[in-house]
Amino acid sequence: MPNFLLNPWLTGIAINFALLIPAYLSPKKLLTPEGIIHAWVLGVLLYGCLGWQGYTLMMVYFLLGSAVTRIGMAEKEAAGIAEKRSGARGPENVWGSALVATICAIAFWMLKVWNYRELMQFGQLPAWATLLPPLLLLAYTASMATKLSDTCASEIGKAYGKRTFLITTLKPVPRGTEGAVSLEGTIAGIMASLVIALVGWGLGLVPHQYPIGIAICVLAAFVATNLESVIGATLQTQFSWLTNELVNVINTLIGALVAIGLGVLLFH
Repeated sequence: MPNFLLNPWLTGIAINFALLIPAYLSPKKLLTPEGIIHAWVLGVLLYGCLGWQGYTLMMVYFLLGSAVTRIGMAEKEAAGIAEKRSGARGPENVWGSALVATICAIAFWMLKVWNYRELMQFGQLPAWATLLPPLLLLAYTASMATKLSDTCASEIGKAYGKRTFLITTLKPVPRGTEGAVSLEGTIAGIMASLVIALVGWGLGLVPHQYPIGIAICVLAAFVATNLESVIGATLQTQFSWLTNELVNVINTLIGALVAIGLGVLLFH
């Protein structure tokens, strides 16, 4: 394997080993012990597939998402609507949030390897092989924008939402109800997705020649987050197997697919 494909994996292993001990010893646990192990695997995969750019975007999401989860924690715990373990992420949270992004990253890396071999053998690539990589990077960014939007909308809504409504009926419901939305949470979610989209654009994950990709990520996150609320208000209350983590996977998948669809239409 050529060095430009191998080196990121070795760097990713080294960086994630270096972060393993401080993450475990930190007095404020952002991850459970099992969550740390799974986050290490995730970090190596993302660094190996997308380099420091993809890794950095995931770190931005993780740090902002963890910080937002702890806003108003005492009040949310007293009301019984706080995240379990005071917001510390376990394996189910790691993959519920990042499985779709990881699939996009692995697909991008596999296509990169395939493109390299095709260029070495034939000296040219088919048109789809040049269009697909930026779409996969856009989908990666959109999935992260979607998840942070969902986290911020939920946590800010729980902490500061003055009036919360069930998204399917618009009837007032208590804060923390599955499928509930609030003006404060909705605004926070939009701003969160914009932050991730801008960081993704700055890192080159959203193609610089297509700044409209920023708007695509924000719109994809908005659509996916609201559909997630609809799922929470309808299906999730009826099926016990439809856990929050599985809904998160569906949520981020919708965000990624919407971004791909819009990217196909708008990228020329």
